[in-house]
Amino acid sequence: MENKSSDNLSAQMKKGILEYCILAIIARQEVYASDILTELKDANLLIVEGTLYPLLTRMKNNGYLTYNWVESNSGPPRKYFTITNTGRQFLHEIHTTWQELVITVNQITKK
Repeated sequence: MENKSSDNLSAQMKKGILEYCILAIIARQEVYASDILTELKDANLLIVEGTLYPLLTRMKNNGYLTYNWVESNSGPPRKYFTITNTGRQFLHEIHTTWQELVITVNQITKK
Protein backbone atom coordinates (compact mmCIF):
# COMPACT_ATOMS: atom_id res chain seq x y z
CA MET A 1 0.00 0.00 0.00
CA GLU A 2 1.40 3.38 -1.01
CA ASN A 3 1.69 6.11 1.55
CA LYS A 4 1.86 9.88 1.21
CA SER A 5 5.65 9.82 1.02
CA SER A 6 5.75 7.31 -1.85
CA ASP A 7 2.98 9.22 -3.66
CA ASN A 8 5.11 12.37 -3.45
CA LEU A 9 8.20 10.50 -4.66
CA SER A 10 6.28 9.09 -7.60
CA ALA A 11 4.96 12.55 -8.50
CA GLN A 12 8.45 14.05 -8.34
CA MET A 13 9.94 11.31 -10.51
CA LYS A 14 7.18 11.70 -13.11
CA LYS A 15 7.63 15.47 -13.10
CA GLY A 16 11.32 14.97 -13.82
CA ILE A 17 10.68 13.00 -17.00
CA LEU A 18 7.66 14.93 -18.24
CA GLU A 19 9.64 17.17 -20.60
CA TYR A 20 11.33 14.10 -22.09
CA CYS A 21 7.98 12.42 -22.72
CA ILE A 22 6.40 15.53 -24.21
CA LEU A 23 9.31 16.09 -26.59
CA ALA A 24 9.19 12.43 -27.63
CA ILE A 25 5.47 12.73 -28.44
CA ILE A 26 5.94 15.92 -30.45
CA ALA A 27 8.99 14.51 -32.26
CA ARG A 28 6.76 11.87 -33.90
CA GLN A 29 4.40 14.36 -35.53
CA GLU A 30 2.80 17.77 -35.26
CA VAL A 31 0.45 17.57 -32.31
CA TYR A 32 -2.31 19.48 -30.54
CA ALA A 33 -2.02 19.98 -26.77
CA SER A 34 -5.06 17.85 -25.96
CA ASP A 35 -3.49 14.98 -27.94
CA ILE A 36 -0.41 15.25 -25.71
CA LEU A 37 -2.61 15.11 -22.61
CA THR A 38 -4.44 12.06 -23.97
CA GLU A 39 -1.24 10.18 -24.75
CA LEU A 40 0.25 10.97 -21.35
CA LYS A 41 -2.99 9.88 -19.66
CA ASP A 42 -3.06 6.64 -21.69
CA ALA A 43 0.49 5.96 -20.47
CA ASN A 44 -0.63 6.62 -16.85
CA LEU A 45 1.42 9.80 -16.67
CA LEU A 46 -1.40 12.07 -15.58
CA ILE A 47 -1.03 15.83 -15.81
CA VAL A 48 -3.49 18.67 -16.11
CA GLU A 49 -3.70 21.46 -18.69
CA GLY A 50 -2.47 23.91 -16.06
CA THR A 51 0.80 21.98 -15.94
CA LEU A 52 1.13 21.29 -19.67
CA TYR A 53 0.66 24.77 -21.11
CA PRO A 54 3.34 26.53 -19.03
CA LEU A 55 5.72 23.67 -19.83
CA LEU A 56 5.00 23.97 -23.57
CA THR A 57 5.55 27.73 -23.36
CA ARG A 58 8.88 27.26 -21.58
CA MET A 59 9.97 24.65 -24.12
CA LYS A 60 9.00 27.03 -26.96
CA ASN A 61 10.91 29.89 -25.31
CA ASN A 62 13.96 27.60 -25.03
CA GLY A 63 13.76 27.00 -28.78
CA TYR A 64 12.73 23.32 -28.53
CA LEU A 65 9.27 23.76 -30.04
CA THR A 66 7.42 25.90 -32.48
CA TYR A 67 3.74 26.02 -33.26
CA ASN A 68 1.30 27.03 -35.91
CA TRP A 69 -2.37 27.83 -35.82
CA VAL A 70 -4.72 25.55 -37.74
CA GLU A 71 -8.32 26.47 -38.43
CA SER A 72 -10.86 24.14 -36.85
CA ASN A 73 -14.31 23.21 -38.14
CA SER A 74 -15.58 22.85 -34.59
CA GLY A 75 -14.39 26.02 -32.90
CA PRO A 76 -11.50 28.45 -32.69
CA PRO A 77 -8.14 27.79 -34.39
CA ARG A 78 -5.93 25.22 -32.69
CA LYS A 79 -2.27 25.55 -31.83
CA TYR A 80 -0.26 22.59 -33.16
CA PHE A 81 3.25 22.01 -31.86
CA THR A 82 6.29 20.76 -33.76
CA ILE A 83 9.79 20.06 -32.55
CA THR A 84 12.69 22.19 -33.79
CA ASN A 85 16.19 21.01 -34.65
CA THR A 86 17.32 22.38 -31.28
CA GLY A 87 14.51 20.38 -29.67
CA ARG A 88 15.62 17.22 -31.47
CA GLN A 89 19.18 17.72 -30.21
CA PHE A 90 17.90 18.28 -26.68
CA LEU A 91 15.66 15.21 -26.94
CA HIS A 92 18.68 13.16 -28.00
CA GLU A 93 20.63 14.48 -24.98
CA ILE A 94 17.75 13.65 -22.62
CA HIS A 95 17.41 10.18 -24.17
CA THR A 96 21.13 9.48 -23.76
CA THR A 97 21.10 10.70 -20.16
CA TRP A 98 17.98 8.63 -19.43
CA GLN A 99 19.54 5.47 -20.87
CA GLU A 100 22.71 5.99 -18.82
CA LEU A 101 20.62 6.55 -15.70
CA VAL A 102 18.56 3.40 -16.30
CA ILE A 103 21.74 1.34 -16.70
CA THR A 104 23.26 2.84 -13.55
CA VAL A 105 20.15 2.35 -11.42
CA ASN A 106 19.67 -1.21 -12.67
CA GLN A 107 23.32 -1.97 -11.95
CA ILE A 108 23.03 -0.68 -8.40
CA THR A 109 19.63 -2.18 -7.57
CA LYS A 110 20.48 -5.65 -8.91
CA LYS A 111 23.37 -6.14 -6.48
